[in-house]
Amino acid sequence: MRLPLILLPALLLVAACQPVKKEAAADRLVYPVSKKVGQVDTYHGQEIADPYRWLEDIDSADTTAWIKAQNDVTNAFLEKIPGRDRIAARLTEIWNFNRWGVPQREGKQWFWFKNDGLQNQSVLYVGDKPEAEGRVLLDPNSLSTDGTIALKDTAFSADGKYMAYGLSSGGSDWEEWRVLNVAKGEPTEDVLKWVKFSAVDWSRDGKGFWYSRYDEPQGENALKAKNEFQKLYYHKLGTPQSEDTLVYERKDQPDWSFGADASEDGRYLIVSVSRGTERKNLVLYRDLKAKGTVLKELISDWTAEYDFLGNVGTKLYFRTDDDAPRGRIIAIDVAKPARKNWKTVVAQGDDSLQSADLVGGMLVVNYLHDASTRLRRFDMNGKAKGDIALPGLGTVAAFEGRPGDKVAYYSFASYTTPTSIYAYDTAKNKSTLLHAPTMAFDSSLYETRQVFYTSKDGTRVPMFITGKKDLVLDGNNPTILYGYGGFKIPQVPGFSPSVAGWLDQGGVFAVANLRGGGEYGREWHEAGTKLTKQNVFDDFIAAAEYLIEQKYTSSQRLAIRGGSNGGLLVAATELQRPELFAAAVPAVGVLDMLRFREFTIGKAWESDFGSVLNVDEFTAIRAYSPLHNIKPGVAYPATLITTGDHDDRVFPAHSFKFAAALQAANPKGKPHLIRIDVRAGHGQGKPTGKQIAETADVYAFILNAFGLAKP
Repeated sequence: MRLPLILLPALLLVAACQPVKKEAAADRLVYPVSKKVGQVDTYHGQEIADPYRWLEDIDSADTTAWIKAQNDVTNAFLEKIPGRDRIAARLTEIWNFNRWGVPQREGKQWFWFKNDGLQNQSVLYVGDKPEAEGRVLLDPNSLSTDGTIALKDTAFSADGKYMAYGLSSGGSDWEEWRVLNVAKGEPTEDVLKWVKFSAVDWSRDGKGFWYSRYDEPQGENALKAKNEFQKLYYHKLGTPQSEDTLVYERKDQPDWSFGADASEDGRYLIVSVSRGTERKNLVLYRDLKAKGTVLKELISDWTAEYDFLGNVGTKLYFRTDDDAPRGRIIAIDVAKPARKNWKTVVAQGDDSLQSADLVGGMLVVNYLHDASTRLRRFDMNGKAKGDIALPGLGTVAAFEGRPGDKVAYYSFASYTTPTSIYAYDTAKNKSTLLHAPTMAFDSSLYETRQVFYTSKDGTRVPMFITGKKDLVLDGNNPTILYGYGGFKIPQVPGFSPSVAGWLDQGGVFAVANLRGGGEYGREWHEAGTKLTKQNVFDDFIAAAEYLIEQKYTSSQRLAIRGGSNGGLLVAATELQRPELFAAAVPAVGVLDMLRFREFTIGKAWESDFGSVLNVDEFTAIRAYSPLHNIKPGVAYPATLITTGDHDDRVFPAHSFKFAAALQAANPKGKPHLIRIDVRAGHGQGKPTGKQIAETADVYAFILNAFGLAKP
């Protein structure tokens, strides 16, 4: 899942932990009729029925009627749960706090995002210094009445005179890019369409920028159509998109995608070539000061991941896992680019190297030490210069600065501390707090413990558990277990106002650092992919068993939550061990594992999941695919499936078909409902109001499943 959303689950407010009589609503549930068709597919000689294939036609009258009927049933059930409105009100109160993004300098101006608390979308400001009040440059909230037009990304010209920015509507991954004159605060006539999964970077002369796009989908809903044959273009400011210059394409490679990055000195154009979501890439480059327009190959083998950091003269710096599964930093001189001449600048260490920045004449390297951030400094030759002290166990998600800057800026957050912005003096190696949110949450009452548990095959797996400092381990704590476990994406400490609401009322929040993620580098990731994907589910099950064995909670008060690849995790796990959980909430999940490659960008995920075209990988996929492992009459946990009707990352039919099958398997069992949000997508850019509403619904449902619903 290219640029997947890592969904930090929103946790519900629990006002009291005394059981009350459960609503009889589940007993009275009558699900909408989900008709069955005679669709049968054959995979490697095995016939597999797909009776709900018709739900893949999201524009049909039948599907539209089904969506409405399902939402009617779900809403009626949720409305009867005591305390639902109280939960929403409390979450709104907690959510209402100022928050800032990391300031970024372009030319002589500074740019930053800020949200006053309940604004649906954060607002972009510009000022002459990071501490300034600033003026509003772009307010996405003014672009729609319901906040469903989101500002997805920005790119500034080097002089700060222009800003290119991408907008998406209704949660779609499709973006429309425009250009803003910063001084005037007005858009130019530049409009670029059919942009998706694209890096955008200006040429240093400010005359235009590089971006990637797909051809306009023909004859099929753009939210469903396969995304193939991406092309790299250069857009010249003030010209129509039809005149953009094609920089690179591969007509023989439908699954390749491209990202362009101009070096800070304007000398080189670096093009990264990706193949699906595989964590390996090729690198092309062009000397922009030399004659000719041909891109040259710098790295031509699919052996490792290479992330361009910057350059000093002809020497290009990359973060890579080449010959270093936990990462190292290398320098390649384009004057003598042969592999034998590559230089290791920062060698592989014990921790997983996540990113690096050239700031203040040195390298600031971001490592994960057991899934929390460590910032370390090196000179340009790789000599260690010590660490940057951080406030505690948490995450630095953004570090902004340039090679010549004396001051850089970064963000820090933890499960109990809202994202704070720090100014970092590169010469003194000292950080100063710039912005710290104030909210209705006393973080001093809570703590995050890191524990290590043993998975089924003996693997040691870390887990963060957050709760009150005086937490009593008696097996009665309402607990949410969250996981992801895929695409080399680590689950690191972060702050969510809804998590704060859960903690505020005595809940426990646990995050398991499963294989498949990036916590310990390439080997940890690959141990949870393709033929070893079951390891991820085993790790998650072992996390739940640990929480129960150590008396943090019990099966009657344990819910599991995850989104996207994490939605697959939750659904597969609840089917494999239904007795272990009281509730399950798979969000925007990949649930039909035999057909994920048929929609939007799905084929790109074969690097993690494998392909049904390969018999061994098909066998592994079929063994855990949620849609194909539902068994009639089994007492599965109370389940609330969530998706958005505009999700063009994970096509919503995954959730539609899973809901229909789960309801048919045990219509008189625990509630198995689906909540389909309108004008919502995969999650990124979702308006604050929609986030609060969904959080209240999801966790009212969980509270009801725990037997703890109370007015």
